[in-house]
Parts: sequence; C-alpha cells; structure tokens
Amino acid sequence: MLTLMLVCLIFLLAGFIQGLSGFGSALLAMPLLTIFIDVKTAVPLCILNSLLMTLYLVFELKDYMERKKIFPLLLGSIPGIYIGVHFLINAEPYLIKILLGTLIVSYSVYSLVFNPKPQKIHSVWAYMAGFGTGIIGSAFGAGGPPSIIYTTLTGWSRDHIKATLTGFFFICNIIVVVAHATGGLISAPVMKLFAVSAVFVLFGVYAGSRLYKRTKRQEYIRIILMTLVILGLMMVVSALVTI
Repeated sequence: MLTLMLVCLIFLLAGFIQGLSGFGSALLAMPLLTIFIDVKTAVPLCILNSLLMTLYLVFELKDYMERKKIFPLLLGSIPGIYIGVHFLINAEPYLIKILLGTLIVSYSVYSLVFNPKPQKIHSVWAYMAGFGTGIIGSAFGAGGPPSIIYTTLTGWSRDHIKATLTGFFFICNIIVVVAHATGGLISAPVMKLFAVSAVFVLFGVYAGSRLYKRTKRQEYIRIILMTLVILGLMMVVSALVTI
C-alpha cells in the first residue's frame, strides 16, 4: 500500500512538471520510481503515464503544432525505439540505472552550466535528436534530453517548443507502448499501477498547465535541473553498490 501511494505521489508531481514545461516528467519520475519498484516495471509504467500526459497536452496545444517541426524528430526516433526496446529486454537492471543516472546528470549539468542559446542548426540534427530520444525513451522511459536540447537551440517561441515536444512525445509514446506490449513488458502489475496512478497524473498535468503562462519557466527549470543532478547521482551510486 505504501509503495502504491508513493508511486501516485511521484506521478502527481511528474504530471505537474509536464503540464508546466512540456517535458521532464520521466526525468523526475524514473529516479524516484526505481527506488521502490523494479526498473523493468518502472519504464513501461512511466511510458503509459507519459502517453496520458501528452494526450492531454495535445488538445491544449494543437494550435501551435506544426508537422514540419515534428516529423524529422519522429522519423529519426523509429530506429532508435527498436534498439532501445531490445536493450531494455536484455540488459541488467543495474546497468540501466547507471546509464540512466549518467544521462540525467550529464543533461542537467550541461543545461545549468552552458545555458544553451538559440542558433541556426542544420536540419540533420533534428533526425539525430529523434534517434537519440527513441533509444533513451524506449530503454529508460526518459527520452527527453536529445530533443529538448535541440528544440531549445532553435529559437522557436516557448509555445512552439512546448507544442513540438508534446506532439513528438505523444506519437513516440504510442510507438513505444506498442513495442513494449509486443516485447511482453506491459504486465499485469504494470497495468494495475497505471490504473491507479492515472488519476494523479491527470490532476498534476492539469494543475501544471494552469500555471504554465504565469510562471517564469527558465527559473523553474533550473530548480528542477539541480534536483535531477542529485537524483541522478543517487541512482548511479545505488546501482554501483548492488554490483
């Protein structure tokens, strides 16, 4: 019962972050979930709830979505998803935790230190960002960093960045859910946790969306990134201890 309550609270916060910024739910949820439940349960659970969050945001941001921005990311993600699912099925849990923790710390420190500025980027980087997101998303349930870094460097408006990420993650999540189901990763325990946590996810994303236009997004993201550095380091250390 305690585990179920903690999972619901984690997804309440994750939904709030997703509704506020358009990303970050999995990056926050995965380190916390893996403290209480197995990685191979946490990843598909996180993907299912991410699908629910992005579905909500798709309707809210549909006026800002553009196919030409989303399509390159999506096309690049398809082969990445295939690779990531096979990695998740065959890899050792401690290895997944080390790689995921390293990913979180690397992305967070990069964003905090360099504070990437908009610049002209070659279109090939959209496909590369999609490919990296596909691998990381299907293997770790936290595929945001490559596509987030790419979109924040384009110079698009805040609404277009959030809409592009939402549209891309929504389609990507559908593909990953199908891949996870085919690979036997979406089990009865996963569906039970999803059924209970879905209500908390929707409430969180609703609350975050309401605050979206009234919050200084950059300051809030910096706080989240500093928290993720600590969580990522904790995940790596805990995995090394179990080896």
